[in-house]
Amino acid sequence: MKIYLDMCSIQRPLDTKAQPRIAVEAEAILGVLTLCESAQVELMSSDTLVFELGRNPHPVRKEYALKVLAKASVFVPTDSDIEEYARKFQAEGMKPLDALHLASAVMAKADYFCTCDDRFLQRAKAADTGQTKVVSPLELITEVTQ
Repeated sequence: MKIYLDMCSIQRPLDTKAQPRIAVEAEAILGVLTLCESAQVELMSSDTLVFELGRNPHPVRKEYALKVLAKASVFVPTDSDIEEYARKFQAEGMKPLDALHLASAVMAKADYFCTCDDRFLQRAKAADTGQTKVVSPLELITEVTQ
């Protein structure tokens, strides 16, 4: 089972856990990462994740995300097909970077694409993503532990 976590999902365990939702989502992501470490699921990385990580000015968050991406067993390089697919997602109202993340996951045939961004989640769920199921962290941990 292949899982693509966007950067906000990867970073969720470092967010302030004052709100119950954030605390629960953080635990869900940590649970997914534990499954990756035990090879029960495959984590995916991409040029888009590496690009977004490079723009992160926070050293602790950057180091953490690098460690997470190092667990990935699948790497998705951006090519013209992914860029074209991303343009279709942009036409549906997604931000360019979000569209590239989703296109990378879909073109690489991820089983799950996970994001914490509510607006992006709503738009991505409405898009045609083929076999890739778009989920929140809570939906993801529920799906992969059944």
